[in-house]
Amino acid sequence: MSGLLYLIPIALFLGLLGLAAFVWALKSGQFEDLDGAAQRILLDEDEPEDRPKAG
Repeated sequence: MSGLLYLIPIALFLGLLGLAAFVWALKSGQFEDLDGAAQRILLDEDEPEDRPKAG
């Protein structure tokens, strides 16, 4: 039972720390453009520029 006296405050602190990190990420714009990151992976921008394009 005395272990709960240590574990409950530690759990509350870690929960508040996670919440603070989430709020910081929201305010710094980490979740602004979710679709752009998903579309960016599909773009092929790593072609050499000196090679002629097909077509």
